[in-house]
Amino acid sequence: MNNEKKHESCYMYEKCLKYDVCPMVLVQKLLSGKRKIMILWYLSNKVMRFSEIKKKLPDVTQKMLTTQLRSLEDDLLICRKIYPVVPPKVEYSLTELGERIIPILEMMHDFGASYLETNDKENDQIAGKNPSDN
Repeated sequence: MNNEKKHESCYMYEKCLKYDVCPMVLVQKLLSGKRKIMILWYLSNKVMRFSEIKKKLPDVTQKMLTTQLRSLEDDLLICRKIYPVVPPKVEYSLTELGERIIPILEMMHDFGASYLETNDKENDQIAGKNPSDN
């Protein structure tokens, strides 16, 4: 399939033609997955050990967290540093490439805050609250 056909549905069609994959499709692939956005958000603030990340994401299994961390590492967004000590110590941090996503994460946070401030009724529905409880 040629690039014209691949990108015909993109509204930024002309900018996409020079790529084999639509940049938005790539970003979705990089960020989709159980809690990848939240992992990047937590790592945008500091270097963290596996157990620290796990505590912030209690509903994610150890296996799922390991899978997501490996995926982010494979995509060069985070790096894993292993210390040769007993017990083993492993730290995760954003790579230089991963740090470039921080402004996007901050814009997502700002959008979420704005959404919460302007959509109280809808937020109650999203949170499962009964409006008569207020």
